[in-house]
Amino acid sequence: MSNYDICIIGGAGHVGLPLSIAFAEKGKRVVILDINKAALDVINKGVMPFLEEGCEEKLKRVIGKNLQTSSDKAVISHAKYVVVVVGTPVDEHLNPTFHNMKLFFEGILTHLRNEQIVILRSTVYPGISEKVRSLLKEKLPGIEVCFCPERILEGKSMEELYNLPQIVSGFDEQAIKEVSALFSLLTKDVLITRPIEAELAKLFTNTWRYIQFATANQFYMIAEDAGVDFYKVYNAMTFNYPRAKGFPRPGLAAGPCLFKDTMQIAAFAKNTFFLGHSAMLINEGLPNFIVDQLKEKYDLKKITVGILGMAFKAESDDKRESLSYKLKKILEIESKKVYCSDVYIKEEGLVDENELIKQSDVIIIGAPHKKYRNLDYKGKILLDVWNMIEKNKGDLK
Repeated sequence: MSNYDICIIGGAGHVGLPLSIAFAEKGKRVVILDINKAALDVINKGVMPFLEEGCEEKLKRVIGKNLQTSSDKAVISHAKYVVVVVGTPVDEHLNPTFHNMKLFFEGILTHLRNEQIVILRSTVYPGISEKVRSLLKEKLPGIEVCFCPERILEGKSMEELYNLPQIVSGFDEQAIKEVSALFSLLTKDVLITRPIEAELAKLFTNTWRYIQFATANQFYMIAEDAGVDFYKVYNAMTFNYPRAKGFPRPGLAAGPCLFKDTMQIAAFAKNTFFLGHSAMLINEGLPNFIVDQLKEKYDLKKITVGILGMAFKAESDDKRESLSYKLKKILEIESKKVYCSDVYIKEEGLVDENELIKQSDVIIIGAPHKKYRNLDYKGKILLDVWNMIEKNKGDLK
């Protein structure tokens, strides 16, 4: 008899922990397996190790009851479903690789058993699900693999896990049926596809979002270069005009997934995905554009610049792949001094937002946290790509 229904490997992170809580809340016996013992200690106290709206209250209700934690791989053997949440297999150049995935599964192979169903949850390169299945079936003919991509907006997991459709893919009809029933506990809509269709659906979704941001950022650069207030154009485009309803605002768009997944599609398309490469150049080039804007108007070598918001998006403490840090590196070369602050991130070198405003001549909104709307920027030059503080645009316009 299994001790657990579900073992979630990598379950202490942004993807795994909300899913663990959700299944535990629905009555499943869940164990989180993670090598991050510090995070597990925090979780065992009923405290979230990162910001996730609505999660902590639910965590307190299930931890120590339906939800357990462990750093011992042996727990893998005691669950029917093994959900794998590990980093997307790409190398340092963002090229797809199977090597690390292969090493991971070889490292847990002795703890897996026949009749288990392994559920790949992280984004994978097209064809990786099939390769994982072949690898495991060499030793365990009775094991099955499904790919069920995570589709949740970070920060909104407790809402979206229950409301968004879940894609379920696999190679065995019975396994697909069982995993569909499992996710039906969370959401009423389950879409069944072939694994490669699910793999592409996840990658295409993130790439589409990345391209949308690139379009907005390119338009922003064109307008600003022409001396036009982009947001007057934006408002004219979008006000009560349904066909522009989904057009995003420009900003430092990055994060741990969008860029990486766009480059995976580029590799899958044999480097003929020119739209994706162009999107990368635009989005990654926005920090340089911001600095060039400042250099055109001011002697930046004599100016102190502050970056408000170092997370990769608003109301988040996640700094992975944040373009605010790229902006900081450029400004450290080009300006007199750089101060950085974030409401949610605590790390050495960051200062309080009030200290940043006091010391800085120019203030750039890096991540549009709500708190920044109500700060006093009087007498400061404010560069707000996000346009979150419309009444305080500063004298750059």
